[in-house]
Amino acid sequence: MPKEKTSIDYVIEKASGPHFSGLRCPTATATSTAFSDANAPRQPFVIGVSGGTASGKTTVCDMIIQQLHDHRVVLVNQDSFYRGLTTEELKRVHEYNFDHPDAFDTEQLLDCIEKLKDGQSVQVPIYDFKRHQRSSDSFRQVNASDVIILEGILVFHDQCVRNLMNMKIFVDTDADVRLARRIRRDMVERGRDVSSVLEQYAKFVKPAFDGFVLPSKKYADIRGMHTLIRDREISKHDFVFYSDQLIRLVVEHGLGHLPFTEKQVIIPTASVYTRIEFAKSCVVFPLFE
Repeated sequence: MPKEKTSIDYVIEKASGPHFSGLRCPTATATSTAFSDANAPRQPFVIGVSGGTASGKTTVCDMIIQQLHDHRVVLVNQDSFYRGLTTEELKRVHEYNFDHPDAFDTEQLLDCIEKLKDGQSVQVPIYDFKRHQRSSDSFRQVNASDVIILEGILVFHDQCVRNLMNMKIFVDTDADVRLARRIRRDMVERGRDVSSVLEQYAKFVKPAFDGFVLPSKKYADIRGMHTLIRDREISKHDFVFYSDQLIRLVVEHGLGHLPFTEKQVIIPTASVYTRIEFAKSCVVFPLFE
């Protein structure tokens, strides 16, 4: 049975959810390839999901995975590629900017996604946010799949990483809501106190969002919605309807890149009907934000 949300959880989650808009179809056209030869080699479909810290990126990824049902999907989180801090950096950990592009090992991230696109399995690092170090003897084994979801605050920052993506989504959420979520997350999951979280937010997180994360929003094919779906007067029915439609656009585009086989069945009129059946196996590696 799911754990009942506390009052503060309810307030935070009711205040804002993930919002999308601005669909711009990538150059690749899924429609034209959906019924191509099943034996023809095709690369995985890569979806990039970016946005500010605690904006709801993981929730969006979960929604996409749920819509894909039995198809093979892997979720890779940029946070797994944080660089381990040196002894000197650990002594001044409160002065370290974890929201700067240099905090990530982008070369290793790029190598990981390139190998997954080439059909190879990879070992994703495990990062300990309490010790600010990577695990030296354990990794997450991630196998090649049909859909790769890459999630992180700065996954759109590097052009080489962007070039590997077939679709890019920017999750936009009110800044106050993101801060409230971050405080809750860092205190519960990362063992920090509220004063240090607020100090880090003012000194590093907010400036990094304005300087690196927000500017990368322009690269997204689906961007944060500041119109209908952000209107507080919108009905619950309309909010759910438009959110569902936008998620379907992402899923339908991705489905066109999945492997399938043709199946023939004989219908009651004795005619032969040919239909498409997708692969049934699914591999999901959720690496949470």
